[in-house]
Amino acid sequence: MDVVAGIDIGGTKTKIGLVDHHGVCHKQLFFRTRKYDDFDAFLDKIKESIDQLMSDFDFPVNLIGCGIGAPNASSRNGTIENAANLKWKGSVPVLEKLKKRIDLPMRIMNDASAAALGEMLFGNAKGMSDFIVITLGTGLGAGIVANGKLIEGYDGFAGELGHVDMTLGDGRLTGLGVRGGLEAYVSATGLKRTILHMLSKYMIDSRFRDVAFNDLHGEDITKAAEEGDPIAQKAFDYTANILALAMANFTAFSQPRAFFLMGGLLNSGKWILDPLQEYFEEKLLEVYKDKVEIRTSGMEGKTAAICGAAALIWEGRQPTTE
Repeated sequence: MDVVAGIDIGGTKTKIGLVDHHGVCHKQLFFRTRKYDDFDAFLDKIKESIDQLMSDFDFPVNLIGCGIGAPNASSRNGTIENAANLKWKGSVPVLEKLKKRIDLPMRIMNDASAAALGEMLFGNAKGMSDFIVITLGTGLGAGIVANGKLIEGYDGFAGELGHVDMTLGDGRLTGLGVRGGLEAYVSATGLKRTILHMLSKYMIDSRFRDVAFNDLHGEDITKAAEEGDPIAQKAFDYTANILALAMANFTAFSQPRAFFLMGGLLNSGKWILDPLQEYFEEKLLEVYKDKVEIRTSGMEGKTAAICGAAALIWEGRQPTTE
């Protein structure tokens, strides 16, 4: 069986899995990205992890390549450039260094763009020529497909919609220093910041008045909303409203048939999705109303980013062995 190593480099975790041409992730593991201050040690851990996964099979498998999704990755240059949520700054030559450890075909791309490609090959966007994937994790990423083509841009940095200013320069800083940038509001981190904002804005009782910022977790905010905590519910409503405005704006420049949402923030379910649908339809221009779907990823949640990365190698390629 032919497999591709899908590598998702995230601000918190790096996830690695072995994915077949159907988009099935057979083996996977993760480790803490932030544990590795030294980039070479990090790449050594990737190589070690892939070797470990390959050895876990009890039948022959053939590794045919590595696909890598990462924030601020340049598909043209094979680098990661000043990613907001990673420790390594400057231009990090990922492909150049990893190829010295693994001599196989290799591609790197912005993680959300890789996810868009994965959605088109393996997920709910099969047969679609116009859609946008939005990843809602530590930050916010976007992958844009228009006229059946993934939009990569001049040197591979298209789709940095998380750093679009939503407040005319009067708001929170993103990790790249953009004041009022979208991901500072709409992300797992942004939701935590919004809890603090709501606590200062309203004097109503909330369990979060006795919780420190570093002790805030998304699953706790969701649970609180379900149990009627007004601060949690207001935080989700506020988040959905901002994301809806951004999506309505994005619709105006590429008119996608659908937005596909994925990432940890989606674990909040109806608390983010229900108000998002309502606000989105309100904010759309009349010509777009009732034409644009909001959908969740068709790739399995825990492996979606891994399969998206693997799609970089599987795109246009057929397996040589089953």
